[in-house]
Amino acid sequence: MHYFVTTNAPTTHETDCVVVAVFEHGELSPSATALNEQSSGYLAKVIERGDIKGKAGQTLLLQDVAGISSPRVLLVGCGKKDKTTENNFNSAVTAMTTVLNSSGAADASSCLAEITIPSRSNSWKVRQTATTAETALYKYTQTKSDVKPQKNPIERLTFITSENIEDTELAAQTGNAIANGMNLARELSNLPGNICTPTYLAEQAIKIGKNCDSVTTTILDEAEMEELGMGSLLSVSRGSREPAKLIVMNYQGAGDDRPVVLVGKGLTFDAGGISLKPSQGMDEMKYDMCGSAGVFGTISAIAELNLPINVIGVVPSSENMPDGDANKPGDIVTSMAGKTIEILNTDAEGRLILCDALTYSERFNPEIVIDLATLTGAIIVALGRQATGLFANDQQLADDLLKAGNDSYDRTWQLPIWDDYQPQLDSNFADIANIGGKEAGSVTAACFLSRFTEKFTWAHLDIAGTAWNSGKAKGATGRPVPLLVQFLLNHIADKN
Repeated sequence: MHYFVTTNAPTTHETDCVVVAVFEHGELSPSATALNEQSSGYLAKVIERGDIKGKAGQTLLLQDVAGISSPRVLLVGCGKKDKTTENNFNSAVTAMTTVLNSSGAADASSCLAEITIPSRSNSWKVRQTATTAETALYKYTQTKSDVKPQKNPIERLTFITSENIEDTELAAQTGNAIANGMNLARELSNLPGNICTPTYLAEQAIKIGKNCDSVTTTILDEAEMEELGMGSLLSVSRGSREPAKLIVMNYQGAGDDRPVVLVGKGLTFDAGGISLKPSQGMDEMKYDMCGSAGVFGTISAIAELNLPINVIGVVPSSENMPDGDANKPGDIVTSMAGKTIEILNTDAEGRLILCDALTYSERFNPEIVIDLATLTGAIIVALGRQATGLFANDQQLADDLLKAGNDSYDRTWQLPIWDDYQPQLDSNFADIANIGGKEAGSVTAACFLSRFTEKFTWAHLDIAGTAWNSGKAKGATGRPVPLLVQFLLNHIADKN
């Protein structure tokens, strides 16, 4: 969808549909009040009849309202006036987009950004509208054979505002770029494992490099990784017929500045290896590469926005399969850092590929390293699917990510990586074990990674609960692209 901004009055603006907010108890937003007055009280009449209660996400599409230039008026419920929450707003935008896309209106204009959300600016509401609308419009079709194109879909959305036009246009542009990055992450994540292999991911990274002048892509094969001593990463790929890849995407937007490195776990399918997962729900293990998809989406978004920052995406990609050459419980492997690892559970493989990628990241002299991974089921038990788990060896970085999560409404929650937990990773036969027992599984996984991050400022995002939805609404979410782009935007602002 394309986004525009205007200061025209909603009563006279030429558009296929004008969208205004109504609240509970029949209260109207300023634009809805203007339309109501222009139509001799018509909006108030339909509300009094009980056709719409104003609850968040309720809609009522009106046709040919007298005195209004637009042939359609869409009323959208936004909850209690002056108490609309972020969730209320997202519900309203999702409902608006769904109705518009089936209404026959190719062009619509929204006044929803005028409503009050405590502590949220007009720019936030405009940007959130773009990202939420694209989420509502996204539909996976790549491997379906009976796809019929949407008839008369919504193509353009104009924000009617009294705020600064340039700020509003920038917010719409930023929201659109984030949405495009989220959609790329969704599409890669939703692909099945027989299509989205490590080689396929590498090919998509090469495409990004070809399409974006600011991005340079490098792919390392298994022989090159072996020369570097990546025994931990390569031990995971031994059980698969698909060769592992180490994907590096280098976005240059700020000269010689030290880069922010994003490391994304790219397990394109995780059967658990010899420690085989239960069959129920194993199909969702195609989503074990959502960390890598998040890196792809973030690099794509910042390239679209041409941000003045250097960012390097590092994606270790493999499958984890049961095979005669696969890792066995009790095996000991040597990481690129020279640390030996006792593999007590082959299903704790994400940390095995990430640790070598983290060590590899040292060569970039990074200012900050952030890894993102669908690392532990324990994080879903701890935080559900609402918040991403956050761990860091630097509190300022943790605070910055917490703030970025709140700013973008792609929220995180910090958990500890105290030294108290490190003894759970002790091994009688190696420098470190790859699991720490039943207790604090997400924490000990982060503690494992922390052993390989002593030379730089680092944070770990466990996105196992937030990267995809299960059940009837099964599908990738595109998180944490909004969080990471916001973090980078804040980081640029803090430097300036």
